[in-house]
Amino acid sequence: MRSARKWTTIGFLVGLPLFLFVVSFFLGRYAIDPVTAIQIIVAAIIEAIPACPISIPHTWPTVMDTVVLKIRLPRICAAMLVGAGLAISGAAFQGLFRNPLVSPHILGVASGAGFGAALGILISGSMFVVQSLAFTFGIVAVVATYLLARVYRTTPTLVLVLAGIIVSAFFQAMISLTKYVADPYEKLPAIVFWMMGSLADVRVSDLYIIGPLIIVCIIILLLIRWRINILSVGDEEAKALGINTTRMTQIIIVCATVITAMAVCISGIIGWVGLVVPHIARMIVGPDYKKILPVSVVIGACYLLVVDDIARTLTAAEIPLGILTAVIGAPVFAYLLKFRKVGWE
Repeated sequence: MRSARKWTTIGFLVGLPLFLFVVSFFLGRYAIDPVTAIQIIVAAIIEAIPACPISIPHTWPTVMDTVVLKIRLPRICAAMLVGAGLAISGAAFQGLFRNPLVSPHILGVASGAGFGAALGILISGSMFVVQSLAFTFGIVAVVATYLLARVYRTTPTLVLVLAGIIVSAFFQAMISLTKYVADPYEKLPAIVFWMMGSLADVRVSDLYIIGPLIIVCIIILLLIRWRINILSVGDEEAKALGINTTRMTQIIIVCATVITAMAVCISGIIGWVGLVVPHIARMIVGPDYKKILPVSVVIGACYLLVVDDIARTLTAAEIPLGILTAVIGAPVFAYLLKFRKVGWE
């Protein structure tokens, strides 16, 4: 019975993202029927295989190739990457800091990246400049948090959290200053909309840059997930079991920071994913981080993909992702609190 339930869960977690991945190609303002969308995807795969003897007749308009392969495909992949990355970062941080209310933004990376993006929009407007400054200042914010925590010649989790609050507040003030001096007719609306989060401008070239970094960091966190179980019981116990807590803390912080910074670079600031998804995973598989992290990856990818599908199809004007994740995430988290699903039991 237990084995059957296990394989059912595995099948569901593998099949659900594949199903949502395919279905998302059908959704959008430009109507494409499921059969044609699948034919376009299969034809593109066949064309990518050298000397493939199979071919599919091109019976659909060329514009559909552009919509499916150059607009929807990178957006769908970006949504799944960002959702998976934020979810596993939140789960890793919750185990590291032993706090169920921790999110990937706790160390100031989102505020730092937000200031970098706002500065890029203010001085240039080029997407390359905006993304470069967002990533740079996101890393700067976390480095500042870590160095501030090192004032105590150690990095206890509470001091790191407090330092993150300080750095985050500073960069939030800098974002407000950037908005204050921005042109209210062009630059200010662009900054505000970017802060709300969106995947509308994602292109294939963006995936070539962020995709490998996010995937590598996710793999590293998955490989060390069993050690997060040990870290979650406390530094003293982890040291007694032979774990180098300082090194493991640094690895987790670096991987989660790179994931979050890269996510913010292409999608803006999207909240609640890294906070709520790990709790849903914990409800499904229990408190074992060997299971929580991979399940968080799957649920996070599916969750943000569904939210993005809703954002681009619900109304004529696209709804910012940050608004939808908050509207959906806040009631879900309230439900978890009401029924005491938030915690380590």
